[in-house]
Order: sequence, then structure tokens, then C-alpha cells
Amino acid sequence: MKILYIHAHYDDYEFTASGTFELWRRRLGQALTVRVLVCTDGAGGHQFRTRAETARLRREEQLASARIGGYEFALLELPDGRVPRETFLAREPLLLAALWKAIRDFEPDYLFCPPMPADPLAGVHVDHLDVANAVREVAYLINVPHAFTPEYPADETRSAPCRVPVILNVQDSYQAGAVPFDLAIDVEDAFEQICRMSYCHQSQIVEWLPWVGRHHMEPPRSIAGWQAECRKRFHRRNRALGLDVARALEVFTVTAWGSIPTLEQLRKDFPPIFEEASPLDRLEQRLDAWRHVG
Repeated sequence: MKILYIHAHYDDYEFTASGTFELWRRRLGQALTVRVLVCTDGAGGHQFRTRAETARLRREEQLASARIGGYEFALLELPDGRVPRETFLAREPLLLAALWKAIRDFEPDYLFCPPMPADPLAGVHVDHLDVANAVREVAYLINVPHAFTPEYPADETRSAPCRVPVILNVQDSYQAGAVPFDLAIDVEDAFEQICRMSYCHQSQIVEWLPWVGRHHMEPPRSIAGWQAECRKRFHRRNRALGLDVARALEVFTVTAWGSIPTLEQLRKDFPPIFEEASPLDRLEQRLDAWRHVG
């Protein structure tokens, strides 16, 4: 099993999918390979560190999380070797080419990325939105071998098919619960691991997020304090999603951007789905309709 997680920033992974991936790792062991691909340089988003210092520190924090979580970390590079700037993703004409190459090189079974807003009144983070849109736009091109050979030269007379993954959206707190979800995963057993990985991002959870003010949190003074804050975050998210559940849940939405799975496939491949909180009948109808299109 190969899983690729694509998102905008350092720490997005820990706050949206790390518990599910940890359960996957415990279940499959060495048979699972996870790669987390961050699409921006991390230089922005701090109130007293320089851009260069912030970028260096945030990369180190993500690498520390990767050592705990046992996943591969990669930073997206454009064909010319640059790493995209935060807030500038939509202005990068080579972004689709870079994502195309990263996905084709890894050939994941499942790809996770941010969602597109389902409600035009929902708030968005511009970088999250740009990554979601880019993955959606490049998805059909994954198995088009010459789509970006001017940027990544190859022998255009010899081509091998590339596996197209099932593409799912993670939850985005910036959209305030406005994204409908299909799968809820009970990650309570991985809660401490989620806290350990996310606690690596000290420049965010201790310095930046409390300063921004929109995250309703005090700077944690210890890992125990951070665990208490994480518990509050899960409770707030559950309420926003309309879930009257005290346990830690992570939720995902299946898209038609890539391959269309069956519900049986998802049940077989995923960690156990928390079915009482997952609208699986609606999902199965949608998957069946997608498979009969065209």
C-alpha cells in the first residue's frame, strides 16, 4: 500500500490525517509506505522570526514529526528547482507540472489533499484552496505520459501506464465544517501519537497560532498542556461536523478526481470505518453513479 498526502504547509498533515495514517501503519507495518508532500516553503506566517529562519525551522520540525510518525517527507520543487512561496501557488504556472511529476514518480494507491469549498460562503485558506484546485486539475493528466515532457524531458516514443490513485479530501477547519464528509475514522487509539507529532511544530503551536488569535488557544507549556488543547480541537471539530462523539475522529471525502473505488474496497483497505458517523449509503450511491458515467 502506497499513500501520498499532499497539502500546502508544514503541520497540515498532523492536524488532518496523521491518526488514520498511524492506524494504517500499525495494521500494515512494512507493507505501507506513506509520503507527505508539502507544497510551500514555510517562510511566511510568523510574527518575529525572519522568513529564512522560519523556513529552516519549520522544515526541521516536519522532519522531527516524520521520525516519530515513520513517514517520508518531501518538499515540492518546481521544474526549475524552486519551492513555491506561500500565497503564491495560484501564480505558479509550473505547479501542475510539479504535482504531475511527484504523483507519477510515487504512484500511490490513495492520494489525500485539501477540499474544494462546497459552500461559496465558507471561509478558505488561499494556499489550501490552491493545492486542492491544482490536484483536481492535474488528476486526469496523471496517466498522460507526455503532458509535461517539455518541463520533464523523457523518451516520448516509449510510455508505460501510470496507476491513477483514489483521491480523497481531508477536512479543512478554515471552511468551518462546510465540507461534507463520507468516512469517519476513530483515531482515539492514535491520539497520543497525533499529539507527539504535532507537538514537534513548536514555532506554530507555541508561537504563531496563539498570536494569530483565531485558533482560540493559549500557548501550551508542556506536552500535557498540548494534549489538553488537542482534545479541545477534536471536540470543536466534532461539533462543527454535527457529530455528538467524545472520541477523536478524522473525516474524509471521496472524490471522482481519480480512480473510483467501491465501498467494499474502501472497507477492505482503510482502517476500521466508524460507520455510525459515516453516511455510507449516500457514498455508495454516489460511487455507483460515478462508475456508470461515460
